[in-house]
Amino acid sequence: MQKIKRCCFILFLFSSVSVFSQATNGGRNFSVIGYYAGNATDINQYPTNYLTHIIYSFCHLKNGELHVDNRADTNTINALLNLKKKNPALKVILSLGGWGGCAPCSPAFSTEEGRRRFALSAKHLLEYFGADGIDLDWEYPAIAGYPGHPFMPADKHNFTLLIQELRLVLGKNLEISFAAGGLSNFLDSSVEWEKVVPLVDKINLMTYDLVNGFSTVTGHHTPLYSTPAQAPSVDQVIHYLDKLGVPRNKLVLGAAFYARVFDVFKNENKGLYQPGKFNYGISYKHLDTTSLKEQGFQYYWDTIAAAPYMYSPLKMQVISFDDTHSIYLKTKYAQDMGLNGIMFWQLADDKTQNGLLTVIHQTLME
Repeated sequence: MQKIKRCCFILFLFSSVSVFSQATNGGRNFSVIGYYAGNATDINQYPTNYLTHIIYSFCHLKNGELHVDNRADTNTINALLNLKKKNPALKVILSLGGWGGCAPCSPAFSTEEGRRRFALSAKHLLEYFGADGIDLDWEYPAIAGYPGHPFMPADKHNFTLLIQELRLVLGKNLEISFAAGGLSNFLDSSVEWEKVVPLVDKINLMTYDLVNGFSTVTGHHTPLYSTPAQAPSVDQVIHYLDKLGVPRNKLVLGAAFYARVFDVFKNENKGLYQPGKFNYGISYKHLDTTSLKEQGFQYYWDTIAAAPYMYSPLKMQVISFDDTHSIYLKTKYAQDMGLNGIMFWQLADDKTQNGLLTVIHQTLME
């Protein structure tokens, strides 16, 4: 009888959360969501009044419970909550995991007891801080993610059960979102979309790292559109989920506030779509295109992908990134497509003045 009551309540929440999300996020409202992996003091340098949501990155699992690692992290969370004094509508979300941060997730969420334990701990932590919701950044259910982290096919359904338990415990007023990979292996294998979507407020699409540290061919790591040589893109993900019936007002487009530098093994096509490997990343605030040009890099704009890149035939390196123009186009795209909003990884990689967050804000003010 108890299980029947729980199932009925979950079905009620399916309906109420779905209606609530469509009512609050359709039409005029537009989410601007920044992940934040910086410290407690630097946050005050950024124009956080342009944000609707800021996601603290990251909490982790400890003994199966949502856990803040140390005092410095607690200070950072409190600093984010303090931003509400000048931006009362700001939602502060606590995120679990991240790349390399979810090793215990698969075993912890494989049992009903484990999922319940986590959900109760999440509620306790959100209430303790006065935060507004939780974001799950499990990379990844049911498929390989960080090297050595366990995964199994059952993760796909266990993720559904985890979301159901969270919604049951947190109720309908606290937000639940999750970070979704932008490549086909995640989209096809990690999520039971038809079961999960009605229970969450937002799906934060990681439409970056589409060419990444595992890639053996260079390309755009965060293009808006697909090209004949590279299918993965923002637009491809949106249309894939469209066909599955995922409401666009649940989808949040992901942008990159950092660049990826790839070594190129073949000096052709200005470094794009050539054999190569990832070398290192650069925060947008440290991406000095003037200095790079002096070092022999040339700036290019791919009109098909709607993405910038730089290439040095001397250094045999190509740099893929978002800039002011690509961020402008992504923001307009998210508006035109009726998406929930735009998010980015991560705020501490931006310039403190006249950065990419400012471009998003100015675009929305047009």
